[in-house]
Amino acid sequence: MSVRDRLQHAWNAFMGRDPTNYYTGTYYGGSYTREDRHVFYPTTEKTLVSTIYNRIALDVAANRIQHVQCDEDGNFKSVINDGLNECLTLSANIDQIGIDFIKDAVYSMCEEGAVALLPIDTDINPETASFDIYTMRVGEIIEWGPDWIKARAYNEKTGKKEELYAPKSVVAIINNPFYEVMNAPNSTLKRLVSKMALLDSADSKNYSSNRLDILVQLPYQIKGETREKQAEKRKKALEDQMQNSPYGIGYIDATERVIQLNRPVENTLYEQVKDLQLQLFTELGITEGILNGTATEQELLNYQQHTIKPILEVITTEMKRKFLSKNARTRGQSIMYFNSPFGIVPVSQIADIADKFTTAEIMTSNEFRAVMGYKPIDDPKANELRNKHLNVSNQELENPMIPTESDEVEEAPVNDESQEPRLF
Repeated sequence: MSVRDRLQHAWNAFMGRDPTNYYTGTYYGGSYTREDRHVFYPTTEKTLVSTIYNRIALDVAANRIQHVQCDEDGNFKSVINDGLNECLTLSANIDQIGIDFIKDAVYSMCEEGAVALLPIDTDINPETASFDIYTMRVGEIIEWGPDWIKARAYNEKTGKKEELYAPKSVVAIINNPFYEVMNAPNSTLKRLVSKMALLDSADSKNYSSNRLDILVQLPYQIKGETREKQAEKRKKALEDQMQNSPYGIGYIDATERVIQLNRPVENTLYEQVKDLQLQLFTELGITEGILNGTATEQELLNYQQHTIKPILEVITTEMKRKFLSKNARTRGQSIMYFNSPFGIVPVSQIADIADKFTTAEIMTSNEFRAVMGYKPIDDPKANELRNKHLNVSNQELENPMIPTESDEVEEAPVNDESQEPRLF
């Protein structure tokens, strides 16, 4: 499609046409905060929950999601460099790169249970035919219809979040695969948030108050009205001493006794929070080592397999279903994710792994150098997929060093005088 045709057919989800046709240079005003960023709700802002959401979102975004071409067997063949792939890898919109877009989508999905990936700028109206995507936004779903949704997303032309209707057929709706653990009304995470709020409230009352919470045991029994008045008078005297003293110093009689009560009351809230936290980590496949960076190889493998992979499968499958037409899928196009298998490998094991991958003819030397961050070398052998310990390269076959039958072989001299060794 030429530039002229692209401008004539361009479509914007907020305006219904090319934004340049409606822009008049009007200044809409700015904001002291970024309106396009996700809003952190007070219920999760100060708890462990936001840390878990952020860790999962970062680890999912660390995987490369690309628009690819597959072979007849469904294996990766090449990358398709179009608008959709640029949104996923380079620039999703004017405010977010591809990694930020995926991170925003996963974080919103974890908190809300479902999130919409909205194609904003496309080459044509998405409802009429297959389309190419130029920009995308993460939208909060606020209303569900039979075949449509109402979402709230950031409009970069006005600088505010706006509501828009979109058909489900052209919007990727990402549902949280851990909905029963995170977002259900009586889920483990909801119970943990509730218990942590109660624990924070109890701590605030115990440690943030100016109350002393003490009892003064008087040397006489307080049963009658006269004794009660004496006790009140004595308490008032102690309060005046503490209040009027610049250092908070007072005195009591030798027969009086002070009983201190300003310690937290024993309860089971802390133990319940610890149990719910352990249960949540177990259900999500997360450990404390993953959060603080001390996880073992087996912990990371379990985390990648049971936590990150299901989310990536949901995202890529939904994008493939909504953003690729049936004709494109029939021709082998797909949305796939790729991760670095050597991200957690110690440096001491890299050489051994490199030898196994090259001798097993899985990667060439230059391909493994790219994984290590080194530039390729000009040696043609470095681009050959072969076992250098066994197989013969094509160059060696063209210039064989093995002598043939036509080659003259120098024969060793034969001693005709005697076949037995001569003794001296």
